[in-house]
Amino acid sequence: MSDFDLIVVGAGPGGYVAAIRASQLGLKTAIVEREALGGICLNWGCIPTKALLKSGEVYEQLGHLGDYGLKIEGRSYDFTKVVERSRGVAKQLSSGVAFLMKKHKIDVIDGTAVLQKSAPAPKVVVTLKAGGTRTLQAKSVILATGARARTIPAVGLAPDGDRIWTYREALVPKACPKSLIVIGSGAIGIEFASFYRALGADVTVIEALDRILPVEDAEVSAAAQKAFERRGLKFRVAAKVGKLAKTKAGVSVDLEAGGKKETLEADAAIVAVGIDGNVENLGLEDLGVKIDRGHVTIDGHCQTNVAGLYAIGDVAGPPWLAHKAMHEGVHCVEGIAGFPSANLSAPIPGCTYSTPQIASIGLTEAQAKADGREVKVGRFPFRVNGKAIAAGELEGFVKTVFDAKTGALIGAHMIGGEVTEMIQGYAVAMTLEATEAELMATVFPHPTMSEAMHESVLDAYGRALHL
Repeated sequence: MSDFDLIVVGAGPGGYVAAIRASQLGLKTAIVEREALGGICLNWGCIPTKALLKSGEVYEQLGHLGDYGLKIEGRSYDFTKVVERSRGVAKQLSSGVAFLMKKHKIDVIDGTAVLQKSAPAPKVVVTLKAGGTRTLQAKSVILATGARARTIPAVGLAPDGDRIWTYREALVPKACPKSLIVIGSGAIGIEFASFYRALGADVTVIEALDRILPVEDAEVSAAAQKAFERRGLKFRVAAKVGKLAKTKAGVSVDLEAGGKKETLEADAAIVAVGIDGNVENLGLEDLGVKIDRGHVTIDGHCQTNVAGLYAIGDVAGPPWLAHKAMHEGVHCVEGIAGFPSANLSAPIPGCTYSTPQIASIGLTEAQAKADGREVKVGRFPFRVNGKAIAAGELEGFVKTVFDAKTGALIGAHMIGGEVTEMIQGYAVAMTLEATEAELMATVFPHPTMSEAMHESVLDAYGRALHL
C-alpha cells in the first residue's frame, strides 16, 4: 500500500497540471496514466491537429504567392512527412510532460486504474503496463480521465480504422483522400475539413442543426460558412444522417435535408458528432458516483458526491477544452490544499483553428437578449484594418457585446487571421470585469490587427474612428 496526499487518474492537460500544482503546494503526488503522458490533447488532439493545420495553411498560402508579388514554380506535398511532422510534435510535447513530472518529483504510474471504496478517499488499484498490480491510497483522488469521440453504431457512425474515422484515424491516414465527408461542424469537424481542403480534397460537411459552428454567434457562423465555401468546402445543414456505410470505393452517406433525400459518396468519412466522458470501467458505479449523461457530476469546487473524490476536465462535462481542464485542475488542487482557489467562474474562450480562424468568449448577442439583457453591440471588419490589408488578411470581423446598463463586456466574437491569439485580450478584460470605459481608454499598438478589437468597442458606443 502506497500513501500519497493526492492521486491523479489521467495525465492529460487537466491531470498533469493538477499534479504539478499539487507538488508546488507541497503535496506528495502520484499520477496514473494508461496510455501516454499529455493525454488526448498532446497526443491525439489539440497539438497534432494544429501541426497538420499549419502544414495545410502554408501549402494553401503557396498558391497565393502572386498576391504578394512573389513567384514559385509549382507546389506539392509529401503527405507521409506532413503526418510524421505532426506525430513528432506530439511526441516532443509528451516527452516534455515526462520531464515536468520528474522535475516536480511526481510519481508516474503506467497502468489502468480502478477505484475501490476506502477512506478518506477511494483507493486506486492499478493494473500495471509492466505486469502485476499496485494499490495506492491517498487523502484525495482527482479523476482526469478525459473523453473520447462519440459514436452512433446504429447508423454506422463508428470508426473502422480504414475509411470511417474519428479524430484519431483522421490524424494518421496512409494517404490524403481525394474526397471526404465530415459529419459534424463543431470545432473538430471544421478543423479537419479545413486541413484536408487545404491539401486539395473535395470536402463536404454535414450538420444536423440549421447552421455550422452552432455554438458560435450567428453572424460568425454565417460569415464562416461563406468564407469556407469560397475555399471550396461544401455544406449540408439541417441534415439528418440516415446511414453511413462502406462501399467498394469508399463510403456513402444517406441523408435527408429540407424534405429531400440524398446520398453522398467519398473516399472516407470523419465522424465528429461530439464526445463522451471516460467514466466506464473505473469502479464509479460501485462507489455510487453520480453520473449525468456520461459525465461525472461535480460541485463548484470539482468535488463529486463521494468523499475525497474530485473530477476535472472533459470527464466532468462541457466545455470540452484543454484550458478549461487546466484551470479546473489548479482550482481543485488549491482547494484540496486549503489555499484560496483560482476563480472557477472565469470566462473561458473557445477557438477554432480553421482558415479563417474563429474565437469567442462569453455570451452571444442572441444569448444575451434571451437572458433579458439590453445590449450594445459593436462590429469592426478587418478589411479596413491597416495591418490586415498589408498582410492580406481581409476576411472577418470583431464583434463585441456589452450590457447596456452596466457597460460590462459580456461577449466577444471574432473571425479572421490569428484571432485565436487575440481573444485572450477580451478574456483578461472580462476576468477583470472591465467596462467600455476601461477598454476605450486602453492603448492598442499600431499597426496591429488587434486594433479591430478596440474599434469594435468604440463602435458599440457610436465612436468608431475608422468606419
